[in-house]
Amino acid sequence: MDIEKVRADTPAVARRVYMHNAGAALMPVPVVEAQKRHIDLEAEIGGYAAAAQEQGRISAVYDSVARLLNAARDEIALTENATVAWQMAFYSLKFAPGDRILTAEAEYAANYVAYLQVARRTGAVIEVVPSDETGEMDTAALERMIDERVKLIAITWVPTNGGLTNPAAAVGRIARAHGIPYLLDACQAVGQMPVDVEAVGCDMLSATGRKFLRGPRGTGFLYVRRALIERLEPPMIDHHAAPWVSRDRYALRPDARRFENWENNYAAQLGMGQAIDYALDLGLDAIQARCRLLAGRLRAGLSAIPGVVVRDLGRTPSAIVSFTVEGRDADAIVADALQAGITIGASKASSTRIDAEVRGLPPVVRASPHYYNTEAEIDRLLDLVG
Repeated sequence: MDIEKVRADTPAVARRVYMHNAGAALMPVPVVEAQKRHIDLEAEIGGYAAAAQEQGRISAVYDSVARLLNAARDEIALTENATVAWQMAFYSLKFAPGDRILTAEAEYAANYVAYLQVARRTGAVIEVVPSDETGEMDTAALERMIDERVKLIAITWVPTNGGLTNPAAAVGRIARAHGIPYLLDACQAVGQMPVDVEAVGCDMLSATGRKFLRGPRGTGFLYVRRALIERLEPPMIDHHAAPWVSRDRYALRPDARRFENWENNYAAQLGMGQAIDYALDLGLDAIQARCRLLAGRLRAGLSAIPGVVVRDLGRTPSAIVSFTVEGRDADAIVADALQAGITIGASKASSTRIDAEVRGLPPVVRASPHYYNTEAEIDRLLDLVG
């Protein structure tokens, strides 16, 4: 990877050390330009005419997402964000009293509150699969928990903190063997590692553009396996998702775009498509190797500083590095770093409440380097923490 080239495409790195990619990454210049071009076009000829003129490029975004995931374009829906994508899939499923939803200890808050709401509405029950000795979801325990009442397995692949990478493909093999729908939150996975829905075996996958993909905010996408699409009716529809074919009848689209609605921010979608193409051009294997190299350097350095505790789990940690400093509040450390020209973040227990309670976690500092960071920047953060 040509680090100087990718840094030249990211002008802000000349002014700050940016390691908050698990929140919202810095967009490369081609992504920003793709959005600006479309906004300029809308200002010149109007939004409708601009969308019509750029229909080819807009349509190609579906192909880009499909290439990213090793999916087919008719299995892809573009959404306003990852939460909408995840909710459209989850709320399309039907639950009855006693139905079981299986999830992991490090499940993200936005997903878990949806489980709680559906459990309250339907009488379904939520069961948390325990973690193994490494902190990953225990797939042997998952296998033992399977019975005919399990109607969904839903996990977060790379949780918002804790450095964990859950064994998504192993979970997929279990779900497929038992014919159980499998919903995977891949928000923190896409853009920092290869994602192959066929290898993972998920039936539904949601993700955002703004994190490690380096796309704009307000973008996301949903993958739904073709064999499942026709079995799911979205919780909300409009005449894009389901054309009004006669006075008393609508017909759901046959593809994943039944989970979309008619109005879209096409400038942002074009930006996300450009971000995906940028990542694919660099190569996700190379991106993953670079991310792991930098995160590994950071973890090793933090572990050597007295009073610092690295709070990460798992056999193959992600590029999200979580730590605490004895006697120092996480938000205060983030503020000190900002003053020193270093952007990092913090994560509170409410984001992953079960994991935080099981491990007794206080708020943690969250540093998330990406491939455009340098070893020298990692060392600057280590010097600050020291």
